[in-house]
Amino acid sequence: MNKKNRNTNFAIGFKSIQSTIFAAVSVLVLCAVIVATFVSVRYTNSAIYENSAIYTQTIIKQLNQNIDSYITYMDNIDSVIAKSQDAYQLLYQKIGEDDAVKEGHKKRLLEQFSTILKGRGDICNIGIVQKDGVMLINSGYQAINPDLDLSTQEWYTNAVDNYNQYNLTSSHVQHVIKGQRPWVITLSREVHNFYGTGNSDGVVFIDLNYSAISELCDQNSIGDKGYVFILDQDGNIVYHPSQQQLYNELQTENIDIVMNADSDTVVTGEGDDEKVYTFSHSDITGWTVVGCMNMAELLKSSREANNIYVMTAIVLIAIAMLISSFVARSITLPIQKLRDSMEKVQEGDFKAADVVIPSKNEIGSLTTSFNVMTHKIEDLMAQNVHEQEQKRKSELKALQSQINPHFLYNTLDSIIWMAEGKKYEDVVLMTASLARLLRQSISNEDETVLIGQEIQYVKSYLTIQKMRYKDKLEFEIHVDPSIMNTHIVKLTLQPIVENAIYHGLKYKETKGILRVTGYQRGQEAVLEVSDDGVGMDEETLKHIFEKHKVNYRSNGVGVYNVQRRLSMYYGKDYGLRYKSEKGKGTTVTVVIPMEQEEHDEEA
Repeated sequence: MNKKNRNTNFAIGFKSIQSTIFAAVSVLVLCAVIVATFVSVRYTNSAIYENSAIYTQTIIKQLNQNIDSYITYMDNIDSVIAKSQDAYQLLYQKIGEDDAVKEGHKKRLLEQFSTILKGRGDICNIGIVQKDGVMLINSGYQAINPDLDLSTQEWYTNAVDNYNQYNLTSSHVQHVIKGQRPWVITLSREVHNFYGTGNSDGVVFIDLNYSAISELCDQNSIGDKGYVFILDQDGNIVYHPSQQQLYNELQTENIDIVMNADSDTVVTGEGDDEKVYTFSHSDITGWTVVGCMNMAELLKSSREANNIYVMTAIVLIAIAMLISSFVARSITLPIQKLRDSMEKVQEGDFKAADVVIPSKNEIGSLTTSFNVMTHKIEDLMAQNVHEQEQKRKSELKALQSQINPHFLYNTLDSIIWMAEGKKYEDVVLMTASLARLLRQSISNEDETVLIGQEIQYVKSYLTIQKMRYKDKLEFEIHVDPSIMNTHIVKLTLQPIVENAIYHGLKYKETKGILRVTGYQRGQEAVLEVSDDGVGMDEETLKHIFEKHKVNYRSNGVGVYNVQRRLSMYYGKDYGLRYKSEKGKGTTVTVVIPMEQEEHDEEA
């Protein structure tokens, strides 16, 4: 029983404004803090990783370019010697050639070696060698290692029979000079035998000091614990800052992961051993420059993280303020909705006046009563509108069914007269036009028709009138096909045409012409009925749309009626435009919108 009472009191407590605000703000702010903290941590790690990877990628690409430039320069030196006449003659001279000439070639090569060694401190050895033949190295005075076997030297075997392409080795111990075993990187190139006799076993080589590559790599820093190393195309280490430890197996590198990676950046390891490898491959040397960063060191960069946390705190404060504002507004919102709904009812907008408030307090009860009242008023008004609409449609049907008896009698008299005069073709034409006129007038109960149908109706009417007033009337109809399928209120043009005949052309002493034209103007369809009749003065033009008594000599569908129907159907911006000048004629312009679907649905 006590437990049930506690639950009830808890539920009732949340119905108060104070408890609702406290609970809502507390929950939302707590959720916002959790989300913001999660986003901050994720973004910090992601930003540090991406920025560091981009920074390292830039460094190693630049380093790769520097190494390419350096090796290319050294290859140029190597290539000049390998393609020189002195090297060629020294290695592959013809039998019987003077020894003095051979010594001259040898002397010039040694002078060239000496010049290169003096100008380049990064070159350890330079020479030209031949298996079981010439061995010309540096100044020529150093003792050649008697145990040197060129067939076991990779830099030599890879260069032989590989004309026009240099060979670049990984770091290794060079022992071509007796008593010297320096760490070098060897660049070698074949001296090709163009005589075609014997083997092309002459090779020019340059031993680059290991320190030269080391200095290039050490110039690029990627953090306190980050470092750069170089791999050749076979995955052998060309350079590593801890090369001695690698050879002693005191340190390892994930070379297989780097060589088989599908992207330029790879993350390996976990915890403090987590590393980020970023690498760049050279198409010139075939080497891969690898930058290695320690993830633990990267995470120490807290400046960017601190900025993110500050921004997160600001956002949290803003969210808390917005939440407080939202909660306060939610309390007063029902009253504001009810007030706004009352204003809409005052303006006559009942559809937007319905207020939905789920609360069961006094405001909710008042709102329910207000909604019931507005619904009843809306139903009464809708009923009234429906009755008026039915009345309007009845009036329209009555107008559509009116055919001027005088017009009908005169037309039939004309047919009889033409029949008596044996003008059978005219009889057929007038009878067919009258039949179409009657059929179009009474067959279609729709409020609107296509402009094409309205034009056919007018054409039938004008055909009859032209045959009756041969000396008074000519007509032309030109309507753009683009508007033919646009809907227009039925019986719009015929009353205008009829007025033009009876009030414009009938009183003209000479034959008049009536033109009906139609075209598209933007999103509007424009129809013009113009005549060169007697026209109207300004005073008559001012009162053209005033409601007159029905003229029973015409069909009873006056200009006032046409204008009223167009305005009711399309809106006040559309309808008839009159332009007339006394003695020159009158032009009536009908403007309606091209978009008919909405009007059809409303109709």
